[in-house]
This record gives sequence, structure tokens and C-alpha cells, in this order.
Amino acid sequence: MKGILSNFKYRISVFNGFILLNIVFLSLYSTDIQSQNLVDRIVIDAGHGGKDPGASGKNSREKDIVLSISLKIGKLMESNLKDVNIIYTRKTDVFIPLNTRAKIANNSKADLFVSIHCNSNLSSQPKGSETYVMGRHKSEENLQVAMLENSAILLEDDYKTNYEGFDPSSAENHIIFNFFQNSFQSQNLEMASIIQKEFKLNTAVRDRGVNSAGFWVLYKTAMPGVLIELGFLSNSSDEAYLLSEKGQNQMARAIYNALKAYKIKHDTLEMEKLGIADNPSQKNKIDNKGIENISFRIQFLSLGSDKKLTEKKYKQLPNIKTYFYKGLYRYTSGDTHNYTEAVSLQYKIRKMGFKDAFIIALKNGERISIAEAKKLSGQ
Repeated sequence: MKGILSNFKYRISVFNGFILLNIVFLSLYSTDIQSQNLVDRIVIDAGHGGKDPGASGKNSREKDIVLSISLKIGKLMESNLKDVNIIYTRKTDVFIPLNTRAKIANNSKADLFVSIHCNSNLSSQPKGSETYVMGRHKSEENLQVAMLENSAILLEDDYKTNYEGFDPSSAENHIIFNFFQNSFQSQNLEMASIIQKEFKLNTAVRDRGVNSAGFWVLYKTAMPGVLIELGFLSNSSDEAYLLSEKGQNQMARAIYNALKAYKIKHDTLEMEKLGIADNPSQKNKIDNKGIENISFRIQFLSLGSDKKLTEKKYKQLPNIKTYFYKGLYRYTSGDTHNYTEAVSLQYKIRKMGFKDAFIIALKNGERISIAEAKKLSGQ
């Protein structure tokens, strides 16, 4: 025992600077993206892939099932949530390193990260779904789940360098996650709870609840995130259900419903903070004639002369228009009569890199104040 404790202290000292550095980074990053954005970029991460099959059942491989269900989730979202941009870490049977999955999420400045997996056990008895958040290993079983998922690191050629010396096969190394406090724990737990509620109500899998453990991919992603274990491929009933078209459709629909519910609740709270919550009763009072004269746009640039914007960064902006105001040509994106829609577009344009973009209002093409525009249009 004394030898184990001595070894543990040594490993913590090796990891100490690494741990503190990442905690500071995550806190700074999370404050930046979560303080001013709606949930409009969601990463769907199909676990494993390529040379990493993941867990195996008698007739199944984890990598195949999670990819199929992930694509179904994405299709539902793309069809029904038009304002959400879906980012896939993989859409085919390819191997994606864990740190690359995290980089995809961070570089896209996503608002939510959802990693899809299947579970396995040496016994065929355990069954059911569970959703994990980043946190302490509350049981030996949770630790084993994390170690199994993190073991994908071992398939990489230079994993000791890529993962700062972290050994996924060492239980001692996983202790570092017990010292990590995720900046989004309340959001993580809320998201996980909604997912498990949907599974319980709308699927045939047993509800194993919300758990916490140290998953590298959640540790390195700088936004709210969860890791879903759909069921046990080592259990014959779970495996048969997850292999069936009905089972996959029900699981995908449940996760989609949960993501939609989380987004609606989060976005409503964000809009209320700004005092622009969607109010149907106020919308009905809007005078149609007033709407035709009032428009809201997002201004992102001012120049002394009127120029055609040919740079690549401008091509991603929708409906670019200009207007002349106080001696300068002002460049705007979008054109809507609805102020709430303008706020949503402003968030998106800022996330594209135009950090100073702001809303302007026009009446018959002439600049007026936002307050006057909202009053005239009954908003």
C-alpha cells in the first residue's frame, strides 16, 4: 500500500502542471462561448471506428451501432431544427483519435458535445442505458467503463506524447480526473437527466441513470458534454434491440427529443436574460404595415468607400447589404422584421469571427434606434 501511495504522489506531481493549465483554459473558454450564445452548434460524436471496433457482442460491434444511431440523430436534427449546425466527428467507419474528437468540438466552438457509445461487461447480466458526465469515479464499475472507453488511446502510435504521459490502462492515472472540476457541471447533469428520462419513457432499454467518470474526450472538450452508453452488447436483449431498426430509431428519437428540450430551455433562459423572450401575445399585436417599414440587420463592417467584399471570410455571411450613414458605408448581414430573429443571427455572426457585430434598425431604409424600431413594430 505504501508503495502504491508513493507512486501515486509521483504521478500527480508529473501531471500537476498539466492539470492546472487545462482547468484554466477550460474556464476561460467556457465563459467566452456560453455567456453570449444560443445552442446552435452541436457535436455528435460516434465513438470508436476504423481499427477500433469498441465493444463487441455475439452479432455486433459498437462502432457500427453508434455510427448508425448518430447519423439518425443528426438527420432528425437537420430536418427539424433548421437553426442548429450539426458537426459530426465521423460519418463513416474511420478511426478518429480521442484528442482529435475534442479538437473538432473546440475548434468549431460548439455549444454541446454528445458522445455515443455502447457498453459491455464480462457478465451477460448487466443491461440498460446510462449517461455519463465528467467527474469522480463513484464506483469501481464506473471506473472500468471509463478505462474501457479511454483505452482507444492505446491504438495511437505516439499516445504517450499526445496525451502528456497519460496511461489509459492504469487505474492510478485515472485518479487525476477526481481533481478536475468541470465548468459546466450543472448543464452536464441537466442534459444527462433529460436523456435518461427520454430513454425511460420512449425506449425499451432499462434506465441505469446518470453517472460520472473520467472520460478523456469529456475532459478535453470546452463546452457542456455527456457520454451516452446506449446499452450492453454483452447482454442479448440489449444487443438485439440496438441491432434492430426499431430500436435504433427509438434511441435516436429519444436523444433528439432530449437535445431539442435542452436547447429550448437553454435558449429561452438566454433570451429572458436579454429581455427579449419570445412572446406570442406581443407578436400578435404587431401591425403589418409597421413591419413592412421596419427591418433589423447585423452590422459587421464600416468603410470609407463602397467596396465589393471578396475575401473568403465574408462569403459565409447571408444576405450582405450596405447603407450609407454618417459619412461611411456600413455593411450588414441578414434582413428581418423580427428582433428576436436578429438577436439569434447576431450570435451566429459573432461565432463566425465577427466579434463586434451588432444589430441596427432601419425604417424605410433610414437608420433609427433599436428602441424606436421595436416600438413601431410592436415588439
